[in-house]
Amino acid sequence: MSEKQRTLKSSVKIEGVGLHTGAHTQLVIHPAPENHGYKFKRVDLPEQPIIEADVDLVVDTSRGTTLGKNGIKVSTIEHVLAALVGTQVDNAMIDISGPEIPIMDGSSKPFVDAIENIGIIEQDAERKYFVFDSTLTYEDPVKKSEMLAVPSEDYRITVMVDYNSPILGTQHASMYHIGEFNSGISECRTFVFLHELEQLLQHNLIKGGDLNNAIVIVDRDIEQAKLDHLAKIFNKPTVKVQGKGVLNNTTLHHQNEPARHKLLDIVGDLALVGMPIKGHILAARPGHAANVAFAKMIKELAKGKINKKAEEKVYDPNTPALYNVQEIMKLLPHRFPFLLIDKIIELSDKHVVGVKNVTMNEYFFQGHFPDEPVMPGVLLIEAMAQTGGVLVLKTVPDPENYLTYFLKIDNVRFKQKVVPGDSVVFKLDLISPIRRGLCNMRGQAYVAGKSVMEAEMLAQIVKTK
Repeated sequence: MSEKQRTLKSSVKIEGVGLHTGAHTQLVIHPAPENHGYKFKRVDLPEQPIIEADVDLVVDTSRGTTLGKNGIKVSTIEHVLAALVGTQVDNAMIDISGPEIPIMDGSSKPFVDAIENIGIIEQDAERKYFVFDSTLTYEDPVKKSEMLAVPSEDYRITVMVDYNSPILGTQHASMYHIGEFNSGISECRTFVFLHELEQLLQHNLIKGGDLNNAIVIVDRDIEQAKLDHLAKIFNKPTVKVQGKGVLNNTTLHHQNEPARHKLLDIVGDLALVGMPIKGHILAARPGHAANVAFAKMIKELAKGKINKKAEEKVYDPNTPALYNVQEIMKLLPHRFPFLLIDKIIELSDKHVVGVKNVTMNEYFFQGHFPDEPVMPGVLLIEAMAQTGGVLVLKTVPDPENYLTYFLKIDNVRFKQKVVPGDSVVFKLDLISPIRRGLCNMRGQAYVAGKSVMEAEMLAQIVKTK
């Protein structure tokens, strides 16, 4: 069942200070039309420039995620974007009166609460998801960050963090579907180790930092004089270590709140892909740099799918034969029981399209499988190769004197079973021109217009006489 895009019922205003700039800013989230996505508008600048929430516009990930366009920036965007994704708002214009989104309490909850209080409406256009139909992996060996996406019906995220800290230890957090974000993830605050906090203060950063907008973790002994100094900086009567190495009287919302906040950051950073996601994201030791790098990979994959879909042609297996089975046998040496192509319906110097009509009379269904007949994957590969063989053998004047041999098969994926009654259409395109009898092809197999198998193969034709 299709889902509709959503936006806010009306505008909502939020005010606060930026974590790093310390500047007081006003943020207003406005409703936006269908297919608008998320955009930021710097209303404090002349001409009020707009910066799209696009992963290709990320210019910094060192202390949060920063977007930049034509020299104009907006930073610490991840928490408000996570709130929009979590409330399943597809379209919003975000006005900001300064260079940084307010940090609020260090979580997404203030934004979620504001959005839910104002209300959400459905729009007429359908929501367009990016759906993972295969795995995608990313690894940063220096930071030891790893990310993996696998197919799933829902937007699911699993996170593992390990900071080699006796206080944090190894933590895990999971979100089984986006509906869990608002109640289980959005309230989880950003965190920082005390030694990192000291370095940031020394470099005149986190001017808007406060013990109310971050969890400060103390993982080593600290002198009272240093605690007194921190109390003075943060304008607190006293500062002390409470509980499991947490500074001041902060009470954790969850025992694994740091891991949950890392999950929150992933939701916010992956919003920069530009469309909602259906897939299971598994992340080990993630950070903004890894999140953004993975988002770029997803966007490129999405662009490739869109371009591929636009270019794809639905082939009718009932199209009259350009080469029937008798003419195919003049080109290919294959005979029963191994001739697996019934006709060729398209042929050029760069591509070929062939058809295999699968019936219950196929010899291999006796054993594969007697109670549930399924065409073996290896025979789908063979049928695809025979189709490609027609393409390559048409380049020589005496094909009866040549044989075609496999040299390599790569990136084979089986996406759906092929069963009796199916008509399989094989389309192969040359990846590079045929040289010295070497033919490098990319193939797709379709049943009723749906992809059932794909592969890349390298073959060589060899003269036998």
